[in-house]
Amino acid sequence: MSGFKDKVVLVTGGSRGIGRACAVAFAKAGASTVVISYAGNEAAAQETVALLQAEGAKAEAIRFDVSDSAACASAVDGIVKGHGRLDVLVNNAGVAVDGLVMRVKDEDWDKQLDTNLKGAFSLIRAVSRPMMKQKGGAIINITSVVGEMGNGGQAAYSASKAGLIGLTKSVARELSSRNIRVNAVSPGFIGTDMTHQINDEMRQKMLEGIPLGRLGNPEEVAGAVLFLAGDAASYITGEVLKVNGGMYM
Repeated sequence: MSGFKDKVVLVTGGSRGIGRACAVAFAKAGASTVVISYAGNEAAAQETVALLQAEGAKAEAIRFDVSDSAACASAVDGIVKGHGRLDVLVNNAGVAVDGLVMRVKDEDWDKQLDTNLKGAFSLIRAVSRPMMKQKGGAIINITSVVGEMGNGGQAAYSASKAGLIGLTKSVARELSSRNIRVNAVSPGFIGTDMTHQINDEMRQKMLEGIPLGRLGNPEEVAGAVLFLAGDAASYITGEVLKVNGGMYM
């Protein structure tokens, strides 16, 4: 996928943050078509579309809930029918509902597992057949440092992201013979809308646990995703690439 010329890319949760940075990175790298999915913020999604178009890519925003497996299948089918192929899937859409384990509600547990883990599974299942037919593809799952080390108050989120690592490795084994590579990127604390809402005391405590002494930025995560999707990573599959400033080694 040198330069991503003529490639079609789907980035879920692409309206802002890490998803937007990934989508823009693919457009800058020459992807012919970048499709983003979003759950609710249409204005933000259209802002991303405008950024992609400014880089010369064909851009499209589609609204669907990744926790709905039928919606995932329909979205992928529409992309393949509309663009003739789908070369790269970035499973970025996710949700976090924090809470102590003794207070976590069933619906909050289900929401996180259904979005963060089942959603990625449903999309991987949907893209596997068209990628097999075209004899190749790349899938990158966005997991999290808390999926590797755990975090108090985030049992459900951590479980969903840890499960995503297991899914990555298992599917990598299944699809490798079809020239489909499956990897994950595991971000640490990244400067997004969510982390910008953290108070100064908590932010300082976070920084003390990061050897590089700062939050990461979405573009640094996007760079890792772009690497894993491209020719430079053609002999890499089933790996988890940490982008966490040394927080977890």
